[in-house]
Amino acid sequence: MTETLSSGDVYTKLERIAEMAREHPERAFSSIGHVIDIALLREAYRRTRKDGAVGVDGQTAVQYARELESNLGSLLNRFKSGRYRAAAVRRVEIPKASGGLRPLGIPTFEDKVLQRAVSMVLEAIYEQDFMDCSYGFRPRRSAHNALDSIWKSEMKMQGGWVLEVDIEKFFDSMSHEHLRSILDRRVTDGVVRRVVHKWLKAGVMRDGVHERSVRGTPQGGVISPLLANIYLHEVVDQWFSEQVRPRLKGRAFLVRYADDMVFGFEREEDARRVMAVLSKRFGKYGLRLHPDKTRLVRFEPPRGDDAGDTPLRESFDFLGFTHYWGKSRKGNWIVKRKTAKDRFARSLRRVSQWCKRFRHLPVHVQHDKLSAVMRGHYGYYGITNNGAMLEKYWYQVHRTWYRWLARRNSRGMLWERYASIVERLPLPRPRVVHSALRTANH
Repeated sequence: MTETLSSGDVYTKLERIAEMAREHPERAFSSIGHVIDIALLREAYRRTRKDGAVGVDGQTAVQYARELESNLGSLLNRFKSGRYRAAAVRRVEIPKASGGLRPLGIPTFEDKVLQRAVSMVLEAIYEQDFMDCSYGFRPRRSAHNALDSIWKSEMKMQGGWVLEVDIEKFFDSMSHEHLRSILDRRVTDGVVRRVVHKWLKAGVMRDGVHERSVRGTPQGGVISPLLANIYLHEVVDQWFSEQVRPRLKGRAFLVRYADDMVFGFEREEDARRVMAVLSKRFGKYGLRLHPDKTRLVRFEPPRGDDAGDTPLRESFDFLGFTHYWGKSRKGNWIVKRKTAKDRFARSLRRVSQWCKRFRHLPVHVQHDKLSAVMRGHYGYYGITNNGAMLEKYWYQVHRTWYRWLARRNSRGMLWERYASIVERLPLPRPRVVHSALRTANH
């Protein structure tokens, strides 16, 4: 009962801050550190993932929970008094879909808890400022909301020009000086600002060597997505909404998911004007557009008597989907989405790697794991008009599983034997989870 009351008190305090932020959009909050108390830290702990990788101190969530109240009390005292020290984040690298490696920073579990608490307070303020075009890492918003927004906008305009924007190494390039200046307009509380500064300067630990940070924020940190949204809200969202779009001759839209973004334009001249000033705008804030991945495409349905339903050359990728024009069942040109080639290949590669590594586990254990992976794939890529790619995925997973089961012994496995296995343990069939019809009606 005490925990329930504490949680309710936490939400009441956060809602009070949000209400003040809504009523006073120009106000800078100078006293919000007091909101972070033991109740809020408990809620932050509850929200923090317990199965994540460990930081440089090697402490797990299970170990932290053994003395939870004592640990949270000590953390709160150090936070309030300024004695809190941010540990360096552990740097790991994971493969990118486009090739190469993506650096991730893994904070200690204690840092994750405090970052979650500070994020909850900052989020209460900045959610009142953020715009509808921003979808990444925000409450009650998802990648599919962003995809739906693009679909609706393009269908309404019936084509035009699309500007794909890619920021080169955004999380490593974000200027601390500009971020502090942006934060000054809304948050001047010394306790909160001091701890944010410590996280930015904590640096990374790579192969036992501590590297200081002069720019950027580690991708993978709990607070990093919120800081990225605060940064790009000024760099892109406000700028486009308040300064650029009113000067354009035709309709235009922006959809941003963290540092991935797409601009849509009704008229070519508007698209080229924005593209011409974009590099200068980003450069002002220490950011650089990727020269190869930032491109302008003509995205409109064929005119005249063009027929067929094959993807046109002028398509664009966003959030793992290739967007293209195709014919509906009624013969009308509509925007369709299918799994992007690189994401499709990456998904199958992960399945193959897992099957290879665990091919000697009992078949029913492998089936349970593969079924969960496939349902997760359908949960994201299961959208209207993507049926062909979902069926292809289902077929390729079957082939992959059969291939690695056959390698469990030197005599291999007859297909008939595999067919009897999947008859008893069928893999889940593809299904549409996100319906464009429901989206359109909504």
